[in-house]
Amino acid sequence: MKLFMEDKKGKAIAASLILAFTTVIIVARVSLGRSNTFYLITGAFAAAILAVIVFFLLQNRLNSRRRLLETRMVSESLELRIEYSFMRKVAGVPTKFQHREIEVATDGFQTLVGKGASGSVFKGILNDGTLVAVKRITSEQRGEKEFRSEVAAIAGVHHVNLVRLLGYCCVPTGPRFLVYDFIPNGSLNNWIFPLKEEKENRLGGKIQHAGGCLEWSSRVRVAVDVAKALSYLHHDCRSKILHLDVKPENILLDENHRGFLSDFGVSKLMEKDASRVVTMTRGTKGYLAPEWILQQGISEKCDVFSYGIVLLEMVSGKRSCRMSKENGTDKSRGKFRYFPKIVSERLREGRVMEVVDKRVLERRGVDEREVKRLVCVGLWCIHEKPRMRPSMAQVVEMLEGRAAVAEPPETRMMMANLLSSYDEEMSSGQDSSENVASPVIDQGYDNDVHSSASHSIYLSNFSGR
Repeated sequence: MKLFMEDKKGKAIAASLILAFTTVIIVARVSLGRSNTFYLITGAFAAAILAVIVFFLLQNRLNSRRRLLETRMVSESLELRIEYSFMRKVAGVPTKFQHREIEVATDGFQTLVGKGASGSVFKGILNDGTLVAVKRITSEQRGEKEFRSEVAAIAGVHHVNLVRLLGYCCVPTGPRFLVYDFIPNGSLNNWIFPLKEEKENRLGGKIQHAGGCLEWSSRVRVAVDVAKALSYLHHDCRSKILHLDVKPENILLDENHRGFLSDFGVSKLMEKDASRVVTMTRGTKGYLAPEWILQQGISEKCDVFSYGIVLLEMVSGKRSCRMSKENGTDKSRGKFRYFPKIVSERLREGRVMEVVDKRVLERRGVDEREVKRLVCVGLWCIHEKPRMRPSMAQVVEMLEGRAAVAEPPETRMMMANLLSSYDEEMSSGQDSSENVASPVIDQGYDNDVHSSASHSIYLSNFSGR
């Protein structure tokens, strides 16, 4: 456009000069006749007119070549950008999206598919037709840290059972966004726990859930899928990645009911030779390993513990810790039940089939030997002593039947006491040091145990999300 304006201005100046020179020649002819002075003036101005014409032609030729060169450069630049974008996708490097692109993709954030402590997840579609899940992080306390942690952790890892990060968006004074592949069947919790009435499919801006009762063979397959994803994070990455928030809500199912691990919001990177790191207690109550609650350092065995809880929940269709109402009384006065303890008791009594989800048993096709294998693996994973828990690579081998699974030893179930004390503390409002003193100090934990007052502080870090 600028070059076009310059050409137009040049043509106007050249035409004006030629017109002016021609006018001078005509005036000279009228006033001077055919004198020597007239021929002198005519020759001079004719030369000037010729010079203007030659200059204009040369300028026009140069401008044409310049336009051609600029067009070629624009074309090559576009090709380079397309090639760069293609190479980023091939290499799995996340794309940086503009906020406007995110708004258009989600149709103004219309379809809400999930909500967590630090943000919400919306369904969207990119310009190329790719279905995406856009996570909008708005939490002031955890948002920035969670955003950086999630991008750093998942951007460089690629596994068939990990949700793929496609891109991100940073708004200087607003929320941050993470763009993932869209996994159509939602989270695992909607497929293994009975759906509450308010969680069924709804429209009008409310959270939309897919769900039902996952059949037994699919549960076993999902268990293997998630175990492989965690094994990859722990053993096959350059830096060991701890997920630290493994729970059914963070396991997604595709249209074939294959499992995908998602949400790296509290993940931690570890060097290969590091055995433990110390970090602030976060995550979700019921899925935290005891050593993390007691702030004795974390390792990949924290993920193993969380996975064990999820595995037992998949078998039973019940939450690991819950309050059972007594005679219809208020929930706050109900009896606390730690389901893994019940599973352990049934296993020793030879009644392991009693812990299987009744909805699955009604459909038949449940192999008792397979149930026992999954239950034993789950109980090994939640052993109180981290060194007694298997690695996720060993878990995969046991689940796939490539390694024998011994019956786990009976333990005191420290978590049952810790969680029960915490719930009593929250409901009664009494001083927490009195509530937690005995269950913690009585345990023969293989690390030094802090004072009961410290345990009270650690328990207060539970998150109920």
